[in-house]
Amino acid sequence: MKRKAILAPVMALPLMLMLASCGMQPMYAGGSNGAVARGLAAIEVPAIPGRAGWLMRNALHDRLGNTDAAGSRYRLDVRLDDRLEGLGVLGDDTIGRERRTLRARYQLVDVTDGTILLDATAGSDAGIDVVSSEYATIAAEQTALENLSREVADRIVTQLSLTLRAQP
Repeated sequence: MKRKAILAPVMALPLMLMLASCGMQPMYAGGSNGAVARGLAAIEVPAIPGRAGWLMRNALHDRLGNTDAAGSRYRLDVRLDDRLEGLGVLGDDTIGRERRTLRARYQLVDVTDGTILLDATAGSDAGIDVVSSEYATIAAEQTALENLSREVADRIVTQLSLTLRAQP
């Protein structure tokens, strides 16, 4: 028993050294005062047209933490493509399943000199069952859009964080 107690720390030491040398760094080092958090807070998101745009802008504001658009260093231009298409056709020629797809093409622009720091896309989709109640189907479509907006906003903010972390 005593031998196992001595051997465990000795075996763990090489693993800890390998982990320390892997080069991984925390994304949000420094908390709200870290470079990434300050960079995200300096991003202004202009109005995005449509209901999907309103939802996306709100989701981005929630994640970025920008409260002062006047002091922004960056601008995030977002164009959305929101599609709803029928997939499953039943025997009576009615649609039994729909797919809602939300795609965003976005650019991170440095407002001081107009350079584009990031030009990328993000997207997601959701399946919706079409039921006999029209109200329930419409509610499911709207809920899917709300969920997709949050999911795509998460993906955008992750990519923005990686880009800002690489900035000098």
